[in-house]
Amino acid sequence: MARTPTVQLELGYKAADFQLPNVVSGNSNSFSDVKGENGTVVMFICNHCPFVVHVMDELIRIGNDYKDRGIGFVAISSNDVANYPDDAPEKMKQLAETEQFPFPYLYDETQEAAKAYFAACTPDFSVFDANDTCVYRGQLDDSRPGNSEPVNGKDLRNVLDLLIARKEVPTEQRPSLGCNIKWKQGNEPSY
Repeated sequence: MARTPTVQLELGYKAADFQLPNVVSGNSNSFSDVKGENGTVVMFICNHCPFVVHVMDELIRIGNDYKDRGIGFVAISSNDVANYPDDAPEKMKQLAETEQFPFPYLYDETQEAAKAYFAACTPDFSVFDANDTCVYRGQLDDSRPGNSEPVNGKDLRNVLDLLIARKEVPTEQRPSLGCNIKWKQGNEPSY
């Protein structure tokens, strides 16, 4: 597993729109469908990555804790399913239903959404304020598979609390770290 960090971009860019199939409902969802009144979390995850598996319970807790507080959530998987069949839409649906995801789980077959959000790893988090401006591209917390740090979502929770309170989010942020997005051959981004 390649330990890949979040691409560090200058904050302040606008959320990219997308139209992706929701593996549970069978409908498609856009950014405006998942947007929250106080902010929106766009996370790139997948089924098989040990970094995602390590934090999955906390992602679900955070989704449940903040969904009624004006924070929108969406999880997107962009991995190449031909080479990583555990991340195929039917397996995504099974995981989302079994774990009772409190957020839509979308499949990015073309990998264009991942590119639009400069996603590099799983998990990869971008948080947007009420005006759809990116205020956070960082880690969930300090925990990683194999270290002794607790999985508590403290970094992401702090950002969401600040958004709800209409306070400024600090620009000093630690990047997320995880498995690299599994790009289709010839589709790798240049960022």
